[in-house]
Amino acid sequence: MAHASGMHSLEFKLPDLGEGLTEAEIVRWLVEVGDLVTIDQPVVEVETAKAMVEVPCPYGGVVTARFGEEGTELPVGAPLITVAVGERPASASGSGDTASEGSGNVLVGYGTSEAPARRRRVRQERPVSGGSATAGQAGVAAAPVQAQAAAGPAAAVATQAGEPSARVKRQATGLGTDDGPVPVISPLVRRLARQNGLDLRELTGSGPDGLILRADVEYALRASVQGATAAPAAEPPPRVPQAPGPDLASRSSAPAAPGEIRTPLKGIRGAVADKLARSRREIPDATCWVDADATELMRARAAMNAASGPKISLLALLARICTSALTRFPELNATVDTEAREIVRFDHVHLGFAAQTDRGLVVPVVRDAHARDAESLTAEFARLTEAGRTGTLTPGELTGGTFTLNNYGVFGVDGSTPIINHPEAAMLGVGRIVPKPWVHEGELAVRHVVQLSLTFDHRVCDGGVAGGFLRYVADCVEQPAVLLRKL
Repeated sequence: MAHASGMHSLEFKLPDLGEGLTEAEIVRWLVEVGDLVTIDQPVVEVETAKAMVEVPCPYGGVVTARFGEEGTELPVGAPLITVAVGERPASASGSGDTASEGSGNVLVGYGTSEAPARRRRVRQERPVSGGSATAGQAGVAAAPVQAQAAAGPAAAVATQAGEPSARVKRQATGLGTDDGPVPVISPLVRRLARQNGLDLRELTGSGPDGLILRADVEYALRASVQGATAAPAAEPPPRVPQAPGPDLASRSSAPAAPGEIRTPLKGIRGAVADKLARSRREIPDATCWVDADATELMRARAAMNAASGPKISLLALLARICTSALTRFPELNATVDTEAREIVRFDHVHLGFAAQTDRGLVVPVVRDAHARDAESLTAEFARLTEAGRTGTLTPGELTGGTFTLNNYGVFGVDGSTPIINHPEAAMLGVGRIVPKPWVHEGELAVRHVVQLSLTFDHRVCDGGVAGGFLRYVADCVEQPAVLLRKL
């Protein structure tokens, strides 16, 4: 039992899944109490206001408790599971060389070669708190739970014999070492860094206890693009404190009066409500309209689909027109950094499009839409729409847009003044295409007419730019051959 005495329980809390999400609902547990889990193994599937997400655990060991039943809604920072981890006995460590234990990388997708959980050491302990946890019957003695700081997975790594005390001090501060874990919790932050080839060990986090936040990664990526050196030459911009998420346990619904039906604003509906309200508060938006004769665009699409190959969607053609217009009017492919009081323009177009699903309104994002042809856009629109309907869109597929295309014509309406998808700077709205009387080549004729609207952030441009953008879009709708200049 000497080995069991070296066991410690680490508490894994629901991480910040990004984009201001403050809560998630447990959909399905992927592990049972008593199961042996490895580092980065998904342990629970949760539904956020944006997508279904499998949450990986940064610890390896035996699951001793689970917090919450399926269907329970938990706030970010609430305990998910506790995991009993152990240290290598002194007799088994031999000469103390632990280099062969594994890579020690706890980032999702990097993996380890052996049981890296043995490399962890608890910094401080506290008794297991009460609640709805299910007690474990895995044969593991009740162990104290680590006092989990916000750095979570950045717990200190066990040091080797004879290591200098300075390294121990670095670990005590929650900062990663060359071969130890990195102080980062959010899977989105890990993936963002991995996709851009950024070494998180080179960053200094601005969060609690040195926790690396998404803002830190984005700041480092911007600095690298601007030619900054690898060493941190300046601190990341200070993070604006946000109000803590609501205490879900203390929520209580007001009693419904006779004839009333009360529906909690949570999940996707709650997230949409919060984002639209923020957009209205922060963005001084304006809208302009124009009617366009879409007859030639419809004929061009029919000709494309008459040929062999995949069918081209109307949304894809509108997207091609959008990306072409944004190259001429890049002011609208931007955002406003309110802290720095700067307008940030993008050299890429990540095009969001509004999609209505059974779970509510979602805005999936087509990455690098400016580099795609009509066939590629059609396929990606179809894939993301289907993922939205099945609830399998990832947070990465729902974030990062730079401009939004809103085809509200599918609802049978002509016009709208849509709310900008914060923090973007503009949205193009497309109404239904219907036969109407129209003067064509000096004569009255029945043509297919569409109303186009552009809602834009007046901070990024004046009416001349917005009007020029919308006029160019209308010209391309009326004469698709205009696009040949840019093909």
